[in-house]
Amino acid sequence: MQSAPRRGTVYGTLLNHHDAFAAMGGAVHELRHKAPSKAPILYIKPRNTWLAAGEAIVVPQGVEVVEVGATLGLVIARSACRVSEADALSFVAGYVIVNDVSVPHASFHPPSLRFKARDTFCPIGPFVPRHAIGAPDALAISVAIDGRTVHQCSTAGLIRPVARLLAEVSQFMTLAPGDVLTVGVAAGAPRARAGQVVCIVINGLGRLENPLVAEPLFGELESEAEA
Repeated sequence: MQSAPRRGTVYGTLLNHHDAFAAMGGAVHELRHKAPSKAPILYIKPRNTWLAAGEAIVVPQGVEVVEVGATLGLVIARSACRVSEADALSFVAGYVIVNDVSVPHASFHPPSLRFKARDTFCPIGPFVPRHAIGAPDALAISVAIDGRTVHQCSTAGLIRPVARLLAEVSQFMTLAPGDVLTVGVAAGAPRARAGQVVCIVINGLGRLENPLVAEPLFGELESEAEA
């Protein structure tokens, strides 16, 4: 395993798993213009969210549990602008495991940074070169909490497979070297609380493990600063 290359912007993709889309039911028609979106719906996981394996995810004050969004990330190798689906994978340097953490919420559109962009809400795992992964659209993903498997899915369930997703996104924006585009989170994302340890495994990529800790109270932070 290699370290991830220089990071650019991390983009999340909303509702790109068939089961996640189906779980929306009638609410899906409340999306753009009362119909399912014809283009990928993206949101940003800014720098304050990035976290390495082993570092602690901070559960904010007033939040009991967070959602664990296990997903595959595509690390961009060179500027990708209006690329074709056939050529899209040649613009990928490799893959990473991403934990797209969020505060549970009912409204999905537009994606809320208030729930998705809290500090430490985007652990990113080991980088694996593209040539080491033969079929990115058939990767098993599992989530364990405190050593017990609680969720399983696969990139085989994507509405827009990896190459198509990258090609469609590049039609309306340029992806730069070092950017990470995640393929989306499946339905039924498990929830975890402070004191637990989350481990995401993607076949061929290894594992991304992070503990969860409660955010210190303001008074506790002042005491630590004085000490």
